[in-house]
Amino acid sequence: MSDIIYTKVDEAPELASASFLPIIQKFAAAAGVTVGTKDISLAGRILATFPDHLKPEQRQSDDLAELGRLVKTAEANVIKLPNISASVPQMEAAIKELQSKGYALPDYPNAPQNDAEKEIRARYDAIKGSAVNPVLREGNSDRRAAKAVKSYAQSNPHRMGDWSADSKTHVASMSGNDFFSNEKSATLAKESTVKIVLETATGEIVLKEGLNFPAGTVVDATFMSVAALKEFLAAEIENTKANGTLFSVHLKSTMMKVSDPIIFGHVVKAFLAPVFEAHGDALAELGVNPNSGLGDMFARVQDNAAIMADIEACIAARPPMYMVDSDKGLTNLHVSSDVIIDASMPALIRAGGKGWGPDGNESDAVCVIPDNSYAPVFDETINFFKENGKLNPATAGTVQNVGLMAQKAEEYGSHPTTFEVPEAGTVRMLLDDGTVLHEHVVEAGDIWRSASTRKAPIEDWVNLAISRQKAENCNAIFWLDENRAHDAELIAYVKPILEAQGVADKFQIMTPRAATRSSFETITAGNNSIAITGNVLRDYLTDLFPILELATSAKMLSIVKLMNGGGLFETGAGGSAPKHVQQLNDENHLRWDSLGEFCALGESLTFLAESKDNEKARVLGQAVDAATQGILDDGRSPSRKVGEPDNRNSHYWFARYWAEALSRQNSDTELAAYFTPVAKALAEGEEAILAELASVQGNAVDLDGYYRTDADKTANAMRPSKTLNAIID
Repeated sequence: MSDIIYTKVDEAPELASASFLPIIQKFAAAAGVTVGTKDISLAGRILATFPDHLKPEQRQSDDLAELGRLVKTAEANVIKLPNISASVPQMEAAIKELQSKGYALPDYPNAPQNDAEKEIRARYDAIKGSAVNPVLREGNSDRRAAKAVKSYAQSNPHRMGDWSADSKTHVASMSGNDFFSNEKSATLAKESTVKIVLETATGEIVLKEGLNFPAGTVVDATFMSVAALKEFLAAEIENTKANGTLFSVHLKSTMMKVSDPIIFGHVVKAFLAPVFEAHGDALAELGVNPNSGLGDMFARVQDNAAIMADIEACIAARPPMYMVDSDKGLTNLHVSSDVIIDASMPALIRAGGKGWGPDGNESDAVCVIPDNSYAPVFDETINFFKENGKLNPATAGTVQNVGLMAQKAEEYGSHPTTFEVPEAGTVRMLLDDGTVLHEHVVEAGDIWRSASTRKAPIEDWVNLAISRQKAENCNAIFWLDENRAHDAELIAYVKPILEAQGVADKFQIMTPRAATRSSFETITAGNNSIAITGNVLRDYLTDLFPILELATSAKMLSIVKLMNGGGLFETGAGGSAPKHVQQLNDENHLRWDSLGEFCALGESLTFLAESKDNEKARVLGQAVDAATQGILDDGRSPSRKVGEPDNRNSHYWFARYWAEALSRQNSDTELAAYFTPVAKALAEGEEAILAELASVQGNAVDLDGYYRTDADKTANAMRPSKTLNAIID
């Protein structure tokens, strides 16, 4: 096993890796450090799942499973780049592409008709959504802006949209009967095996059995009433039209891969209710699944003039929709994975509460977030800016995050225990001794789910929070609501640990709404805070605050201290940036910013130095920090516009700064001697390298694929400088 594993992923970060990874491997080798790769891309995971359908030479190892075993050891040192958390449309597109390349994969069965199709569907569904992160995150999260990054953002503040007190933008959520209000929770006194059943008028349906939980596990159960959801959506569509604002819905259909696509489908059906009422049978016959969005629906009905006419008439009668891409006519409801709440809400807030409408103009928007578990965070954020005006990045402090996520904690671990209720009855969670742990009376179509959080991750999370507060000596808040069932169980863990360590006075426990208000007051005053949160809020806040503070979440330092001693270093929360890929394909310009990779690399090398007593690795890591500072100080980050420096330019400058820092240091004379000529060659080659990088921009690029590009074509595109390649290779 290599000293460091650098993950192979998807889209923009994977394209960037084709340029950056050879640099890393060259520099690391000088210190005797090996850097290998493991494929956790969507295409790689699909191929690994269906070896029985492939030729021997086409088969691929299950790298995700291998990494899952590695992160449970002290040897783990993994740099994890953002990967696709696949929606069904993305899954289908990847399958189609791989099939076109000669891989005899089965189609994704949207409506399985037999046991064989059900088995294929189950295998594909295991890849959907948040399939990677729960496997790799065997520790809790420490996310924060690196000091150099924060300092740069303050010195070079980004543009923020102006807020007005009379803005009509607001969050709309259900008044009850949602996941929040229906939640029940309990902490198991002993190790238990749990079965989930649905008891109906005609008998018992086993939804899930054989769930094993150790003593001390917090087990939740809840459901969303679909009748209440439908009533809420119908009312909000009418309210939005009356208010004269854009209609938008903000969900997490990628990570919450079972529940949120269903909710998204209900939004589609509500928005086009007259169409589904008039043409229900015909739509079903055409294979229309509202969960897949308007884009898929349009593709299926485009040849039916009557349905298309009714769709157009219905959309014209509805409030205008928030647009993903006004120029291309892509609406908020086209694809469930196009509007991800933790990115879409901060972007709208940063823009002064404005979204793009179908007319190509900015407008206020109604932000529909049906469930109240975390909607108050965004509601209070909007209220704060209406009252106080926009945040000033030049003077704002920072919000760091300590997130509970180890061992599939909380909602992100609920996928195997989330169900669309097939018929009315009572869902019960039964312990092995027959005790009813939780029960809910439900109707057909309701969305029921259970999540769990184990004792060891909770205790590790609290101790990590204590450690981080001590290191930063700043305000620290547990974002927990004593009136929410799950949070009350966590508070029962948190308070005794804080008291036992004598630090209870260093922390506050506040509801998410109150914590949001307090955190914005803190950073507005130029001070810092630590948000100590559960798994979903970790995701939301590590986009919300960085996007407002830094303009992006891709530049976050993200460290996962694995519970068994290893380290997982994530490269930011910026997603996999499909729009960046499109620009490269069209113009040979990649605006992906690798700053997250730079930060993760430095932390990984420092961790390696400490865990393996490798002083050369420490020197490399210190030089990475110097190179990162150089990138920021000298403005070497990628530009958004074709013809200007892009991601490949930033890699050249990083390599140069890195080599120069290594040549100047006196801690390791051997490394200094090795990198002195490298630094000289990179400096002397500047004119030629920059000219070679610039010369390829402006032309279309064929990578022979999207989800699985041709390796040689990708390398040629991302490494176009012969002068630079000669130095690195």
